[in-house]
Amino acid sequence: MIKIVPHCMPLMALFLFLALPSALSGQQPPSKPRLKTVVLDPGHGGKDAGCISRDGKTYEKTITLSVAKLLGQKISSAYPDVKVVYTRSTDQYITLNDRAEVANRNHADLFISIHVDAFTNTSANGFSAHVFGRSSGKDSDLFQRNLDLCRRENSVILLEEDYSTEYSGFDPNDPESFIFFNLMQNAFYEQSILFAAEVAGELSKGPIVHSRGIWQNPFYVLWRTTMPAVLVELGFMSNPSDLKVLRSSAGKEQIAGRLFNAFRKFKAAYDGSLDLSSLQSSQPEKQQSSVPAAASGKAGPDVRYGIQILALSKKIKTGDKALKGYSPEIFRTGDIYKYIVGISSSEAEALDTYRTVKRRFPDSFPVVIDGERISPLK
Repeated sequence: MIKIVPHCMPLMALFLFLALPSALSGQQPPSKPRLKTVVLDPGHGGKDAGCISRDGKTYEKTITLSVAKLLGQKISSAYPDVKVVYTRSTDQYITLNDRAEVANRNHADLFISIHVDAFTNTSANGFSAHVFGRSSGKDSDLFQRNLDLCRRENSVILLEEDYSTEYSGFDPNDPESFIFFNLMQNAFYEQSILFAAEVAGELSKGPIVHSRGIWQNPFYVLWRTTMPAVLVELGFMSNPSDLKVLRSSAGKEQIAGRLFNAFRKFKAAYDGSLDLSSLQSSQPEKQQSSVPAAASGKAGPDVRYGIQILALSKKIKTGDKALKGYSPEIFRTGDIYKYIVGISSSEAEALDTYRTVKRRFPDSFPVVIDGERISPLK
């Protein structure tokens, strides 16, 4: 079962439509965008071993490289036209900055950073997916429950000389360093969430089935990338059951297969060859909307149009700075609250409003409101 984790900070909906500009413009583009390059980032490496098993025999850096290579082979075999780039293909140390630069330099369409978790309590287990985000304040659960993970994954910075200059003052031991990141500046947030949802849905099929959810975290490597980016924690080396899977060739092969299936679904959506309803049907039942679907192909009498600017796992107050001065109507779909502005009975009027809204919300998109059902405007 996949659960959305609202503990870190407001979390956007898992099922937001992939907000590609050509798809939202209402005009037929000359050619559809295609996912041509994926960068696989095996976490840690070289002098940075990452997590180490309690018996000292297994390193995170080894597991992540093995899984990344298996995943890359599967992608190359199924999609010869997709360029697969590794941030490292051997046991070498790569800075966080260089990892992001590999993705940016290759104009990647997707960045996947692969990691393994660990904790002092050996009962902690399961996988998780992470997208870039910021905390709403010091008192958020990010600092109470997830700060250790943030610090550990960012702490590789401290292995570098003059890291405070190289990383613009980013200090992985200082929670204040996280607050300056601006979530709304990430133009690929919704695409990242979409891929993270696919990853979580696939990994829940095993061999490590416990989902710790989809989190937002201020990981430096995600912040610096200029494309959809997700960091995946495959399991816990500190948990005997997870470690057994992660150590085994069969376990790593199966995990790579799950990640490939998530990639395949995301690529299909990105390429425009799979519609949203098909994509959503792959998600666990709990994540789907409890609102009955409207009759296919026919708009109901209550049909309206608007622009969805946000989708969060909890309500935010009117006047919140995240709304940027707008006063949206809020629609609940399952555990997600969708924030929609510019609602009108006229499609043309809504599209005209969209031209203004997208300047402040680049990832916003037009929607059809048919009764209680909300869907992207085709």
